Parts: sequence; C-alpha cells; structure tokens
Amino acid sequence: MDNPKTNIDMTGGEALVSALISAGTDTLFAIPGIQLDWAVDALAARSEISVYVPRHEQSITYMADGFARVTGQPGVGMAVPGPGMLNATAGLSTAYACNSPVIFIVGQIHSDAIGKGYGNLHEIPDQSGVLRGLTKSHELVLDHNRISGAIQAAFSAAMNGRKRPASVELPYDLLIEKGEVPAEAQQMPDEPPAPEEKLIEKASELINQASFPVIYIGGGAIDAGAEILALARKLGAPVIASDNGRGAIPDSDPLMFNSLAGRPLFQKADLILVVGSRFMDIMTPEPSWPQNDKTFIYINIDPCDLGGLRHGAVDIVSDAALAAEALTQSVAHREGMNAEQSSRIKAWALSQIHATGTLWEYVSALREALPDDGIFVNELTQVGYLARIAFECRQPRTLIGPGYQGTLGYSFPTALGAAVGGGGRRVFSISGDGGFGWSVQELATARRYNLPVTLVIFNDGLYGNVHAIQNATFGRNYITELANPNFEQLARAFGIDFARASDPGSLKQILSESVKVNGPLLVEAPVGKMAAPWPLLRLRPMGGGQQADYSDLFEKFGE
Repeated sequence: MDNPKTNIDMTGGEALVSALISAGTDTLFAIPGIQLDWAVDALAARSEISVYVPRHEQSITYMADGFARVTGQPGVGMAVPGPGMLNATAGLSTAYACNSPVIFIVGQIHSDAIGKGYGNLHEIPDQSGVLRGLTKSHELVLDHNRISGAIQAAFSAAMNGRKRPASVELPYDLLIEKGEVPAEAQQMPDEPPAPEEKLIEKASELINQASFPVIYIGGGAIDAGAEILALARKLGAPVIASDNGRGAIPDSDPLMFNSLAGRPLFQKADLILVVGSRFMDIMTPEPSWPQNDKTFIYINIDPCDLGGLRHGAVDIVSDAALAAEALTQSVAHREGMNAEQSSRIKAWALSQIHATGTLWEYVSALREALPDDGIFVNELTQVGYLARIAFECRQPRTLIGPGYQGTLGYSFPTALGAAVGGGGRRVFSISGDGGFGWSVQELATARRYNLPVTLVIFNDGLYGNVHAIQNATFGRNYITELANPNFEQLARAFGIDFARASDPGSLKQILSESVKVNGPLLVEAPVGKMAAPWPLLRLRPMGGGQQADYSDLFEKFGE
C-alpha cells in the first residue's frame, strides 16, 4: 500500500494512480482516450492494478457496479469526458439506486476552458452538474496538489454511511502537470453510527406490546443478516425481504420470506420493523405496503429515508447490524411463529409461483444448475421478473439486479464485473433478446478476459414485456418487434462457445455443464408467450385498484 511520508514529485497521472493504490484499488474498469493518456501511461508503469477494458463506456460503470455488489468493496471506473462520461451514466444511475460504492473518475477538458463554451474536444455544458446528480459526492479538481486528496475523499464518501457512487473530474492538463504531491494522511473508515439508547428502549417497548411483529429488510441490511436473524429468532418474527434485501438471510431459514409470501404475514402484522429499506413503492409515491392500522419502526443509516410519507412511531438513524444487535439485547423473548405455520405460508407462495408453469421451470433450471456460491445477475425479462421472488437465495451478494432504476441491458456487462470480483465463481446472466442488444459488443470483453460467465438470452423476437403490457392495456401493440442476429453465428464470430436450449430441461443440463468449464458461454433459449408474473410481484395492481385481502388465507393456515 502506497502511503508516502513526504512530498513526492509526480505527474498528475502518477498522483492519481498512487492515490488509487493507497486506497486499496487492485481492479480498474476503463477505456483509454486522449484526456486520460497521462493517467493510462502511469497505470502502465505500475503492476498493482489490473485494468479491464470493455467495448463501450456504458459497461465501465456496469462492470464497476457488478464488482462492488459481489465484493462489497469499491468498484472503480474511468472514462473520458463528454460522450464517454454520458455513455456511462446509466450504470452510474443504477449504482446510485442500489447503494453501490462505485468510484467514477472522469477526464475533463483543459482547466482554463471549462465552462467557456470554446468547443474543445468532448466538451459539454456543465459536466459537473450531470455527475453531481448521479453521485453522493463529486469533486472537480482544479489544483494538481488536490488530486490525491480528492481520490481519498471519494473513497471515504462512497464507503461511509450509506454507500453510493462518488465521482472525481480531472482536467487533462492537471494529469500532465508535474509537481510535488503532498503526503495525505491515510483516512480510517468512519465508525458506523450506533442507535440512540432511548430510541432502542422505545422501539423495544412497542415490539414487546405487539401481538405479531414482522421485520422488513432492504438492501441496507444485506451485510446484517446474522444480526437481524438473531433478532427474528428471539421474537419468533418473520422476515420479509425487498428485491435488494434478498440473500441477507438464506431463503431456507423458516423465518425468511419473499415479498409474495410476505403478503399474508404483513396483513396479519400489527407492527412492522423496517430495516435498511427506502420502503417506497417503485410505481407510486406511496410506501411499499399500506400503513393503516399498523405501527412502524424504521431503522436506516440515511435520515433521508425516514419520515415524509413513512409514518414511523420510532425512527432510528443507525447502522443496521448495530441496531439489530441492540434490539436483540433489549426485547423480550417470545415463541412467535412456529415452523408449521412458516412451511404452510411458504408452500402457498410456492404454489402461486409453480402455477406460472414454464416461466417457473426456467427459474428453477437456473437455480438448480448454479452452485450455492454462484452469482446470478438478473435482468428485465419475463424469467427475470419472476426470479425476483422465485430464485432461491442461499448466500448474501449472490443475487444482483438493477433495483428501482430498472435498467434494460444491465445484466450482461454487470455480470462481467461480478465475474472479475467473484474470484472464479460462475456467474449466470440472463437477458431478453431486447435487452441483450444493448451490450452485444461485450462478448469481446468476455472472450478477451476469459471470464466465467454463462449468458442466457431468452429470445421471443420482441420487447416482450412492453408487448404484453400494450396488449393488455390497449388490445394491440406497436413497435415491439425485433430483428435479431443468428445468435450462434454471433457467438462464433467472437470466439465464444454456444448452445441452444429448447426447453427448461435442456437449459438446466447446459447450465450444469457450463459450471464445470472455464470461460464464457452464450446460450439461446427460444421462448413463446409465458404466464404474466406481475400479479405475484405487484402488491398494488399496475392500473390501480384495491389490495387483495389475505386475512382469510392466513387464518386458514391456523394460528
């Protein structure tokens, strides 16, 4: 680890690379360009950082996000200014939505020309404003002496408190300039915020008074599974996970439920403890679940996700694990939910999933073929929608999706970054034929670095979800048809192995074999019309309407 004790004479590019190494960076996703030449040359002189070069700037931030999601450590990307930066913003916005610590280093035009409108190469108006809107922290460096400090500050912002992207802009003349780089004191990570004792006492009192408390977890709880499960077991309380919270606790645990199985539980509950979740519906400006006649307690590291439309009897700003530990020590033990009741509710939810037929069979094939520690990167395709609740999570950080950003074309490039961070573990990536079109070129990246990614394309010749919604809403569809390549010839052109799965059974066999070999594989799975997964995913119908009543279903299971 670089940690110079005295000032050292360096170019700005060398200062950047030295600062990245000091921050612990060993992997960088980047595409070279003229404003970054002096940074790239400095990278060539050092062996501590492995550089992965995709074929499109959008994949820089997708790959950095995938790396960060799997490792829990910052994923670092670098792009030229203007169109390069703009191409990468979809991945940056997804990382922002999913609380992913991505460090995005962006070149800039000459520092004397910024904001002048001279028409310099790659100049756009207010590049800094675009980046500020998509990051937790941003800095435009205008002093050579500030390069190291800016990088250090970006890492600190991305990893402390609520994890989110941070960006640093570096004008190319500063990367060329040579001068003394001040020694920066190595920053230690901030202590995670602990809960206030009085708030824990108040929350514990409410929990002890409740007849049926339920715990709801989001992405902010992904690394607090053990602490939350200890609390749940003391209370005998079921735990319901949002999409981003899945995997914090293994699905096999009797107290762990997906959002579908959570419906009757939520309806029965008189108190909801929400941990590490925005708790907001993705389609309406309302909380995720109705708040009438229930007591809510919120725990979140970010005060912005407390209050407003969320009516908390107690709002606790805290690290999820620390708050769960404090509550476990404070609440009274109770018997709570029994194993028979848990299994019956899970069986009911699974019966709803099984009723989707072929759709479920494809999700099942993915799960059965992937090792427990394998990584599944989900996408906006029909199989992927059902997988949000139906894919069994067995370990944290093994199910990755685009969160509320819903970024089409996300899966494949993100899976490449996940494979880099996964230490050789197999990664399954699924796409529709529509979404795959965003990243066809990254077959070259998968081949160049021989990454262990199995890419499955569910091919129906359509933007299938748009097609289905248009038909259901308007009785017709428009501009949803696709002209696809011959996927086998496409794979061969990039030097990638290919297989075609005619049904879920053959897909399972192909996937199981892919786990045993090195390098990438492209699988085409031609599909037709499948069952709509939406009734199982949406608590509130897409077109409005009332929430279903599950009270009789819960009582039917016995209490």
